[in-house]
Amino acid sequence: MRDSEMYLQRAADCRTQADQSQLANVRDRCLRAEAAWAAMAQRSLRTEAARDARAAALPVDA
Repeated sequence: MRDSEMYLQRAADCRTQADQSQLANVRDRCLRAEAAWAAMAQRSLRTEAARDARAAALPVDA
């Protein structure tokens, strides 16, 4: 599992918790956490794409 997949799963978990929460402060905390996980996922996706592009550009040893 790539880091970005884990981050996206955590963001989804936080959204679920926010949707199920009866308390406004808990809901707000979960939504902030969701936003933070989503931002980490986006950064990780960019890093993974750059890493994959570098790996594809490397010569293949015979």
